[in-house]
Amino acid sequence: MATGHTDPHRRERILTAALDLIAEEGVAGVSHRKIAARAQVPLGSMTYHFTGIDDLLLEAFTGYADHVVALFEHHLADATTADEAREAVTGLVHTLSEGTRRDLILTQELYTLAARHEPYRALCARWMRRSRTLLEQHFPPPTARQLDALIEGLTLHRALDDTPSDRALTREAVARITTAP
Repeated sequence: MATGHTDPHRRERILTAALDLIAEEGVAGVSHRKIAARAQVPLGSMTYHFTGIDDLLLEAFTGYADHVVALFEHHLADATTADEAREAVTGLVHTLSEGTRRDLILTQELYTLAARHEPYRALCARWMRRSRTLLEQHFPPPTARQLDALIEGLTLHRALDDTPSDRALTREAVARITTAP
């Protein structure tokens, strides 16, 4: 194993290993020892880079939330009209729901932590604000809030359903929320 001086990506490998282990075993199955082994770093690296397991998990989940916000940015970036934004949201729902099981599990593990522990609740609140801010570039704030919840719900339902809804149904749901009566 390389020393920290010749291993500038050690911290990132630890964070990635933590997320991979969470996806495989859940938060309850994660330990410093398992993460160090997965990241192929000395066990001492864990306490060198992080003050404890909560510090490590919070930073790993923060990076994961940043990844999801980047997907929002990517999908919404080129939309210049309301119709383009609606189609971008439809695409986002399908990208998120058709992604890896890893992402679905990480999202649910984060939500479970957020339901129990304030720092993770604060992280989720920041994540939702960032997502809504991106949606508010195309829709009024109340609509963006509803749309953000729809994205979460449709993503989860599509990912877990044996026969997920098609794009037309997603498009219709997005239109119902974003089109004034």
